[in-house]
Amino acid sequence: MSGLPGAGTSPGLGEASDLKFPLGAKFREPLTEARFQRLFGDAEQAPELLAEPRSSRLCRRWRRLASACSGPGAWRLLRARLPPLRWLPHYRWRAWLLGDAVAGVTVGIVHVPQGMAFALLTSVPPVFGLYTSFFPVLIYTLLGTGRHLSTGTFAVLSLMTGSAVERLVPEPLGGNLSGIEREQLDAQRVGSAAALAFGSGALMTLAAVLTALPRSSPAEMTISALSLALLVPVKELNVRFRDKLPTPIPGEIVMVLLASVLCFTSSLDTRYNVQIVGLLPGGFPQPHLPDLAELPRILADSLPIALVTFAVSASLASIYADKYSYTIDSNQELLAHGISNLISSLFSCFPNSATLATTSLLVDAGGNTQLAGLFSCIVVLSVLLWLGPFFYYLPKAVLACINISSMRQMFFQMQELPQLWRISRMDFAVWMVTWVAVVILSVDLGLAVGVVFSMMTVVCRTQRVQCLALGLAEGTELYRPLEESHKLLKVPGLCILRYPTPLYFGTRGQFRRILEWHLGLGEGRKETPKLDGPPDAVAEPVRVVVLDCSGITFADAAGAREVVQLARRCRDAGIHLLLAQCNASVLGTLTQAGLLDRVTPEQLFVSVQDAAAHALERLEPTGPKTCTV
Repeated sequence: MSGLPGAGTSPGLGEASDLKFPLGAKFREPLTEARFQRLFGDAEQAPELLAEPRSSRLCRRWRRLASACSGPGAWRLLRARLPPLRWLPHYRWRAWLLGDAVAGVTVGIVHVPQGMAFALLTSVPPVFGLYTSFFPVLIYTLLGTGRHLSTGTFAVLSLMTGSAVERLVPEPLGGNLSGIEREQLDAQRVGSAAALAFGSGALMTLAAVLTALPRSSPAEMTISALSLALLVPVKELNVRFRDKLPTPIPGEIVMVLLASVLCFTSSLDTRYNVQIVGLLPGGFPQPHLPDLAELPRILADSLPIALVTFAVSASLASIYADKYSYTIDSNQELLAHGISNLISSLFSCFPNSATLATTSLLVDAGGNTQLAGLFSCIVVLSVLLWLGPFFYYLPKAVLACINISSMRQMFFQMQELPQLWRISRMDFAVWMVTWVAVVILSVDLGLAVGVVFSMMTVVCRTQRVQCLALGLAEGTELYRPLEESHKLLKVPGLCILRYPTPLYFGTRGQFRRILEWHLGLGEGRKETPKLDGPPDAVAEPVRVVVLDCSGITFADAAGAREVVQLARRCRDAGIHLLLAQCNASVLGTLTQAGLLDRVTPEQLFVSVQDAAAHALERLEPTGPKTCTV
């Protein structure tokens, strides 16, 4: 796209054979940012250069708002907020319906025992897990953009919610509650869990488990051991033979049926005091607003739950969107999960999100679109309306084992640590810090520590970048870092630098020191240690500097003022400053900081090649001497 460095209208420069340009190259006038806007741009692309009046900008913005409120604009908004209006008209009924139906029913079958099991983690009765496996799935089907995403109860969220619920509504010290007192306690806990869902953990530490062992029932311990002996091998078979099995083996359903029959025929609940699920109320609870008086108390718990919900759901949706070549709308995903938690809380549901287990199950079973969620809802609905009594004798120990088997993949993630260490030690450090914080503190505080530590690593990495000096690759028009090869050309008096990181308050000091060192301004040349090789060893000082801004993705006010100060210092030192490849956002920030008071628009270039061509024109009276680095 660009002419070659050294290109210009001066014939003497074009005839310089020692620059070793490609034969037959045609030279043209360097393309500045201002000239590019005159030829190809418009007012919206570079308002900072064309100085558009404020009244014109307001009028243009008003016209855009008015067009958005028109009939077509309203239809576009409706299609954006109700994704089925986009994908349902193009639904391939013959090719996709069977797969969606099978996947939806398969996931729905898993939702039933898993929802009841995760309800125990949330410290609420099992039926509320079924509510949470129905309403959020239905709402996400109507609002979500992830075709292969499966929402519902999630182990981590259930643990975090259960922690807050038990803190807000603790178990009485005596522990012996009558039926009415137990119902009142459950009602209070359901209200707290619903308030958490409206506003947006418990950790199994080894000590708590060991403390509870003496109080365990031998019968329940035996049931748990037998359940795990069945569930864990079935899970492994489903993982190992995922490609060969038409549908995953429903180990949870088989375990639920066997345990219910065994408990009923052997009267384990009365003879050995085995806790059972009991009667599942039929139908749905009356919708009511959660206890909003709890919101100030649970705000600290709602924030990490909301962050985990969106992070997990958006990540899963993106993974499968990339795998199957479609796109998701992150803003719509945030809205879908927010509305899902908001509306489902009216029906006494606890917080929900997408889950890896059911999402993988849906994909493996042949799911293609969000329509699979409707079939999943039908399965859960049938349990709520008709099949609930069949789960009366289901031991709660079986539900606990379903929890453990569903969370086993979380522990297996440690097997990935050696590979993570080889790929990125910084990511390994983030993983370890987060894990240790979760174990020592709690789920929500541990996640907060992990997020803060991850942000700190990003800041630290931006502090350790190198400003690269560029040279012309022999026989090409490409500029490469001088440290990469010895076959690069460098012109005395010309310095081309690339700063490959955002320019903000945290990096402005480093930016200033690096530029001082390369340009010999102030004391920076003496104080700053060696960065990426020696500066120009030629006796002639730097007369022109080209700053390649392609790596500066954004700049804040402090960073922009640093560039303005650099322009002033270069002008005072007799150095001609040229800026190349500034994106529109960075250029606008620099302009607002007063850059055009220090440089002219003719010193802003579209590419490094054009800036270098202009620099060589400026250096041409001294002769086109070059040296090979």
